[in-house]
Amino acid sequence: MSWLQRLFGSASPTEEEETAVRSASLRRIAGELDALPPTRAHFVAAFAYALGRVAWADHQVSDEETQEMERLVAEVGGLPPEQAVLAVAIAKAQHRLFGGTESFLVSKDFQLTAAEGDRNRLVEALFAVSAADDSISGEEEAVILQITKELGLRKKDFLAARSRWSEKRSVIQRLKSRQS
Repeated sequence: MSWLQRLFGSASPTEEEETAVRSASLRRIAGELDALPPTRAHFVAAFAYALGRVAWADHQVSDEETQEMERLVAEVGGLPPEQAVLAVAIAKAQHRLFGGTESFLVSKDFQLTAAEGDRNRLVEALFAVSAADDSISGEEEAVILQITKELGLRKKDFLAARSRWSEKRSVIQRLKSRQS
């Protein structure tokens, strides 16, 4: 595969590249979660990475989004706040550095290792992070839909989660402000 194919994503990643990714971002985050069993640390690392992906969808991560990510990672991982802060900081940095194909691979890894209930819980958490600053942008919503698909969930799962966050959707907020 040429470097242009890798850069522009016109070819699928090889199994070797997928393994390299697992040993990069996820292992780095999971390594910081050494108090957890390895499979749980891997789960929390992928969860944190996905949250960072949606927070960065509009190319900015607000303080509110970061705080919500930290809260969710602490809750899901059963982590002390300091460890959740570290996991989120690494996840955000890893996403900014490697994004793109790695994001897809992390989602696919989560699909293969997490139960359907956990995958739906992640989609709900993605909306919570997006709404933390009181507005879910179109970019964030599009990334959540993409992640939902990558997780092997149905569009109805996405729509059900989105319906619980309707008042925070920027498109709905704009419509309401025009009607006022």
